[in-house]
Amino acid sequence: MLDYDTLRLIWWLLVMGLLVGYAIMDGFDLGVGTLLPFVAKTDVERRVLINAIGPTWDGNQVWLVLGAGCIFAAWPTIYAAAFSGMYMAMLVVLFALFLRPVGLDYRSKIASPAWRSMWDYALFLGGMIPAFVIGVAYGNFLQGIPFHFDQSFHSFYTGHFIDLLNPFALLAGAVSLSMMVMHGASFLLIKTEGVIQQRALKASRISAIITIVLFSIAGYLIGHVIDGFLIVSEINHLAPSSPFGKEVVREAGAWMHNFETHLWMWLAPCLGVAGAVGVLLMGDKKPGLSWIASGLSIVGIASTSGLAMFPFILPSSTHPSQSLLMWDATSSQHTLWVMLIAVMIFMPMIWAYTAWVFRVLRGKVSEESIRENEHTAY
Repeated sequence: MLDYDTLRLIWWLLVMGLLVGYAIMDGFDLGVGTLLPFVAKTDVERRVLINAIGPTWDGNQVWLVLGAGCIFAAWPTIYAAAFSGMYMAMLVVLFALFLRPVGLDYRSKIASPAWRSMWDYALFLGGMIPAFVIGVAYGNFLQGIPFHFDQSFHSFYTGHFIDLLNPFALLAGAVSLSMMVMHGASFLLIKTEGVIQQRALKASRISAIITIVLFSIAGYLIGHVIDGFLIVSEINHLAPSSPFGKEVVREAGAWMHNFETHLWMWLAPCLGVAGAVGVLLMGDKKPGLSWIASGLSIVGIASTSGLAMFPFILPSSTHPSQSLLMWDATSSQHTLWVMLIAVMIFMPMIWAYTAWVFRVLRGKVSEESIRENEHTAY
């Protein structure tokens, strides 16, 4: 069995990887849903977009289930504090996600324009709301969540739902939405042709520029305006998990400490910008590489926030010294070890199945194929 310190670090990497994996694999689904009213103008064109993601979107949800499940098992204190404190926001995301399976399955069952238009807007909301709210959550994590623990280890959230919609969190939501729209538009460059592909190309370029601008603004605010968190006491990495026993301070620019100490971390924000630039340069020439570039941009942007916060996972804005770190918010050593074995067995299966599905379903979706399969296509 690996030592406790190593297991905690491995599970930080695994959970972060699962969350980034969800942003990449389901991010293009959310992006395509957001683009539905703008890239597709006719009913057939909308069905082209829907059938581009229809066969794979539900499989991509596996990454969300895995991420939430691993947070519950590996970081139970994080799960309790974050999900209870942001309960309303999570419900908003959940109900928005409900719109997708119903909309995809039932939109084309009735030929009524009013019926299909209603589900078009539902699919738009089902893509836009989760993409935006996920970013809002990240923005609040960077600023700290108002929670604390009593001596019996019960967590108390002292904020309100409206507090989550602060200016910086809304900016983070806009970054998340724009990068997923960029990812979805890049995916459409691979799966569509003709006028739809040209509109997707325009959308990919606009969203890439917006992503670069908003990400840069958010980075400046994090470095100079937003208060970060800094540990000022020694941490016993092998001690049992407890939010007590450390001293944390808040100060402007504290999130830049890791980047100042470890210069290699600057690769993450550089990758976030470079990936979006790649979308701008390769969209009309190499659609496949453009989609890979947009995925790398997501990796860079998400990793930037994770590396800036390390080892913080959930900072407390009201009781900074009770902030939750990867060193004091994990399950037991035995639990982490057993879960790691399970991940080593099942994760390769998920990768292999995902690769096989995308290989089988490769190729473009055309208007002609929709008309030829009027009653079987989404």
